[in-house]
Amino acid sequence: MSKELVFGHQNPDTDAITAAMAFSYFQNQLGYETEAVALGEPNDETKFALDHFDMKAPRVVKTVANEVDKVMLVDHNEPQQSVEDIDKVQVTHLVDHHRIANFNTAQPLWATVRPYGCVSTVIYELFEDKHIDIPDNLAGMMLSAIISDTLLLKSPTTTDHDREAVKALAKIADVDYEDYGIKMLKAGTNLDAKSDNDIVDGDAKSFELNGSTVRIGQVNTVDLDDVFARQADLEKEMKSLMDQNGYDTFILIATNILNSDSDLLVVGDNTDKVEKAFGKKLNDAHRMNLPGVVSRKKQVVPPLTDAFEG
Repeated sequence: MSKELVFGHQNPDTDAITAAMAFSYFQNQLGYETEAVALGEPNDETKFALDHFDMKAPRVVKTVANEVDKVMLVDHNEPQQSVEDIDKVQVTHLVDHHRIANFNTAQPLWATVRPYGCVSTVIYELFEDKHIDIPDNLAGMMLSAIISDTLLLKSPTTTDHDREAVKALAKIADVDYEDYGIKMLKAGTNLDAKSDNDIVDGDAKSFELNGSTVRIGQVNTVDLDDVFARQADLEKEMKSLMDQNGYDTFILIATNILNSDSDLLVVGDNTDKVEKAFGKKLNDAHRMNLPGVVSRKKQVVPPLTDAFEG
């Protein structure tokens, strides 16, 4: 059996990196030969978790077909979010919690897709189903991923599955998940240490919406003013990335992790569709306040999809 690489999406967040590590370990226990890799460097939040649980980040790759013939995908399925040569390898496994879009395979595959708040929750249940023990440090990383994706179980994407997994994983990792979770989330909000590119594109994904390429970035903060004090420079960076990559629209969601409110900033075309999606007008600064909106997956992409395709 040849080795397979396991990886999450580009601009990886805590869940994308952790899910690759966890699913690779899981598959190796079943007799596969796999290696977890990443399509980018870990962010500050992920680094905090890796340091806390004394784990090493997966190596970063730009292409995979030069190494392997087969791969396993976690935390994404849309090809524009994946490795650039995904069309040159066979996808044998998929574990995800997002919508399925533009995803085709030439051969059947193992696919587990569940509408949970975090893909690490899905993988936790796979461990449970096979009665495979999770090492304490890996459990800590999986716990971190769920905390990250659900904003400490406050996001509307949170399910009872996520809540149950957090309690179980916290017990294995021997941590107080609420105390640890606040510290981890705050570690990812140090904007002074982030470049303009880090803020707008550090956690960004591209979506094809009715012929338009929409780039949606998200940044967490404890004060929205810290983000928008840099608005002119952020818009300049967004426009530069649009020119380089052919995006039609670039949206940045800045989310306050303390009160679960967000502000949206949009650059480029389709501002009318953005307004239609959220039922609000953009102000003169191209911004819109979105109280209670914290989830790109559940609260941003679906209404935008409806507005673009309606």
